[in-house]
Amino acid sequence: MNLAMPDESNTDTARGEMILSVATLYWSLHERLDGGCPELSKLERMFLVKLSKPLRIGDMAKNLQVLPSTLTALADDLEKRGFIERHRDPDDRRAWLLELTKLGHKTRAELLDRVETALREATGLPEEDLKIFGELLLRVRNHIMAEGRPKGLPF
Repeated sequence: MNLAMPDESNTDTARGEMILSVATLYWSLHERLDGGCPELSKLERMFLVKLSKPLRIGDMAKNLQVLPSTLTALADDLEKRGFIERHRDPDDRRAWLLELTKLGHKTRAELLDRVETALREATGLPEEDLKIFGELLLRVRNHIMAEGRPKGLPF
């Protein structure tokens, strides 16, 4: 099997390789992150990462693109296991806010560290380049999200 680098002087090849590189990065990160925290499902991990501040169940369901009933069951389980707690929303006493507990904050921090380490390992970029790459990724995400959340996006 020939693993030689493609001839990037050919513009068409370079464009194709750039597009394939995005997919390669995605799968590399997916592989690195999939085995972490076996006590948490992928949806539970995304839930904890997204819960950076107290949120209503409906808002979190919209963020994760799941039905509120699915999220309620997930939140019930995470609450029983000590990752989150519910509090009445002071702006609307009929609604509940989901908030991380100490264990939830600790687990979220560990998950974010794993993601950062996985990105660092997958890209092989030095710190300065990784910072620029991260800023570019946020710009790309914001541009995509401004046009509307892609169908099937899990967060």
